[in-house]
Amino acid sequence: MERISTHQFMILGAAVLLGTTFLPVAAMVTGVGGRNGWMSVLPGFAVGIPYGLMVLSLIERHPGKNLLQISETLFGKWIGKIVGILYILIMGYFGGLLLGQAGDIYQVSIMPLTPISVFYLGGLVIVFFLVKSGIEVFARFTEVIFPLVVIALVVNLTLSIPRIEQGELLPIFSEGIIALLWGGIKVVPFVMTYMLFLAGILAFLPTGKEELGQLKRGIWRGFILVGTIDMLVVIMQILVFGPTETVRLVYGLLVLGKMVEVSRTVAGVESLFLGVWLGALVIKVSASFFAVMWGLETVFKLKGLKWNFAVGIVFLGIAFKFTGGANLIREIGLVDTYLTLPFASIWILALWGFSRWKMG
Repeated sequence: MERISTHQFMILGAAVLLGTTFLPVAAMVTGVGGRNGWMSVLPGFAVGIPYGLMVLSLIERHPGKNLLQISETLFGKWIGKIVGILYILIMGYFGGLLLGQAGDIYQVSIMPLTPISVFYLGGLVIVFFLVKSGIEVFARFTEVIFPLVVIALVVNLTLSIPRIEQGELLPIFSEGIIALLWGGIKVVPFVMTYMLFLAGILAFLPTGKEELGQLKRGIWRGFILVGTIDMLVVIMQILVFGPTETVRLVYGLLVLGKMVEVSRTVAGVESLFLGVWLGALVIKVSASFFAVMWGLETVFKLKGLKWNFAVGIVFLGIAFKFTGGANLIREIGLVDTYLTLPFASIWILALWGFSRWKMG
């Protein structure tokens, strides 16, 4: 049985949680929270801390099992299988949309003449290799790629400082508290997507008392780290573009990359940033692929290379269905809001509550 260390769990969790959230988050929270939308980001990510602790508390009582297996134990076989089928469908559909987003970003930004199928197949080959290699290799891959993604983000934001317009964040609370609450709700689906990945990776985590304490610390550290990064991304876009333009620019961070100049001699470095951020996309799509495979194995006892190929074909089919950027972004938003958010939040809360009730 494969295992990952507590350190790998923290890095892997933060990498899956971050994914490509830094691309749409500014437009999302600014659209409902205005110039103070950045204040919604960190509280929205903080919602994941109690949920993560609930999930980890379940493996103390059910070591070596993922959340789908625990659901069958607590809710019964058939209810557990219904939950598992919903889990597979949501993560499979979402993973295919993310693969489509990879092609959309790279074709629109830096390679408009390249057929979009090249991006789909290239990304899927990397994902397929990681899934075939196992969760330990995937964890080591994130240990290398995640720091590079963070460094690229920091460099992009730092080099954008000269373009800041003063006063864009003022006045504070200009849109009211209710708008900030709605902004936080826009962020919570990012958290719940990570929760669905956490639901499957439980079976690969250590369950000793000391290790569980380290896992819990890794949960809140990961959420604070990613929440802070995304908050800084939102602040920078509002300061540079203003709230109105930030809402209009779906991928505002890419526009920031195009504006970057180094000593007025080096420009157009967004291609370098996109090269690094490809790793973030691969991590997110791989997490969805892993989740689908764990679900198939748990619910239907299906595993092996042929099922990996089958899931890959499904991902490609979904990606090719949504080749338009606007339709793709809209569909991802709908999946986040109306599928991932209610399913994950209700499932985990109900499972934790039922477990506590049975113990009592």
